[in-house]
Formats: sequence, structure tokens, C-alpha cells
Amino acid sequence: MTVNLLITGATGFIGSRVAAAAARRPEVRVRHLSRRPHAEHAGDGVVPGDLADPASLRGSCADTDVLVHCASQIGGDPETAAAVNDHGTRALVAEAVRCGVRRIVYVSTAAVYGRGPFRGLLPGEAPLAPASATSRSRAAAERHVLDADGLVLRPHLVYGTGDRWVIPGLVGLLREVSASVTGCTARQSMIDVETLGRAVVAAALSPSHGPGVHHVNHPEPVPSSALLEAVATHVTDAGGGAAVDVATARARTAGSPQARHHLDMLTVDHWFADDGFWKDLDCAPGTGFADTFPRSAPWYRTFLGCTVGS
Repeated sequence: MTVNLLITGATGFIGSRVAAAAARRPEVRVRHLSRRPHAEHAGDGVVPGDLADPASLRGSCADTDVLVHCASQIGGDPETAAAVNDHGTRALVAEAVRCGVRRIVYVSTAAVYGRGPFRGLLPGEAPLAPASATSRSRAAAERHVLDADGLVLRPHLVYGTGDRWVIPGLVGLLREVSASVTGCTARQSMIDVETLGRAVVAAALSPSHGPGVHHVNHPEPVPSSALLEAVATHVTDAGGGAAVDVATARARTAGSPQARHHLDMLTVDHWFADDGFWKDLDCAPGTGFADTFPRSAPWYRTFLGCTVGS
């Protein structure tokens, strides 16, 4: 039996992996929503529609069994974030309900919880406290999906080829500090983007995963010290100077909000547990950060113009 699956954000960092994973499923017919469909692709699995223009979504979910919503406005002004993530998702979900879509899946973020610390946090154990306009609008998007009995998936740090925030931010931190940083004992939930793409599709098609919220990360959190060491070993030696403590690193990053943000993240636990997500799922979490990260290191080095000592 063919499953008609519509993906939003299919050209993005996460959405492109979801689309690729879905295309490998012989029982799935994949289409994706595009705000700028090229004429040569019309009718070739491309559905026109713009989250920032709710009227354009009319009919977008026709003949769709499963909607996987990966599109999000990250950064920018608060009005644009609200228009796309909040109001756009509300309109998309309403259209999905109108068209009889039987399953809605939204790829959100653990950032909707706020700053932390979080140690082994399970879904439902803490209230949402988003600290940015982007996270607030994504929390609002979650509510629209949950109100329609949809499934919300919350990864924390997603890394791999195409990542322009997690590892690049850590490289920027090491460059700003010009040294390695000691005393980062917190743990971070992480998942590589390829595994995330497969997991999203598996959850979207799984009869065992009903409505609600799941954390989607590798079950083993990564110590911040191991994360920094991996970046220094495989991507850049920019922090090769004498090690400094967190207080010194804070002083050196005073003029760089992005570097300070990543430093603050490293010093606070962001560990989100959810063993139930992987249970009975046609997808495994894999071997974890230490094994998967080196595979994407060459891309990071090229993207960031980095060299390593060996």
C-alpha cells in the first residue's frame, strides 16, 4: 500500500535528510512543499505553497496521508519567525485537517524548554520556557500540531554535513578564546542529521508512535569536554593555546554574543532522555557521536576554512 507523504522544508539541513530517507522507502510516494517551484519541476512531486502566505497553502495537502513538517524560520526578526513558524504552521495544520491527512509530524527543537539545566529530562517533565523569538514561535507551532493530535519531535544538537550552527559555533568559540577550555563538565544530547532523517521517517510511518511529544537524540549524552576535544582534533586547532578555565573564557568572549552563547551552553546540562522513542521503531540510534562525527569533519573543515595539526 502506497503512503503519500508531503514534506515541508525538504531542501533544508534536516528536511533534505528526511526527504532522502523517505525516498528510499519503496512504499512511500514523496512530495515536498516549495514556495518557489521551478516550472520544470511542476507536477514532479513539488507542491506550491508558502508558509508566510497562508492563502497559498489551500489545496497543498490534498491526497496526502502523512505530513512531515520540517520547515522553520531560524533567526531573523520576531515578526517573520511568528509569521512562518506560528501562523504558517497553524494554516498548514488546518489545511491538513481539512484534507483528511491522517498523521502530522513536526520536527521541532528542545530549545523550547529554555536554558536549562536539564538532566535526563523526559517529555512532559518540565514546562516550556523558550528564551528566543524563534523558540517561542516554534513552541506555538508545536501547540497547533498537538491540538490536531499530531506528533512533535524535539532533537537538541544536530550535527553533520550542512550544519551551520552547532560545530561552526564551537569553532568560533575556540577562535575567540584562542585556547582550549577546561571545566566544561555538562552533558549534551546530540544526534547526527542522517540518523535524525531516518528516525523522523520511521516515526512518521510507525504504528507504535501515536500523538504526543518525543525527544529524538542519541541515548548517550556527550560530555562537553569530549565535544570540544573532537572539534579540536578533527576540525580546527584554533584553540591550541594554553587551556583556560570557564571564567577566563567568559572574559575573552565578552564581545562576541555567539561565542558566549556556545560557551554558556557547554557549561549547562542539556540532556533529554526518551528511551521510549527508539523502542519498536524501524530505526536504530546508531553508535553515537564519537563514531559518526569524524565522517563529517572534512565538510566542516572545508566550510570553515580550518586546518588541524594532524
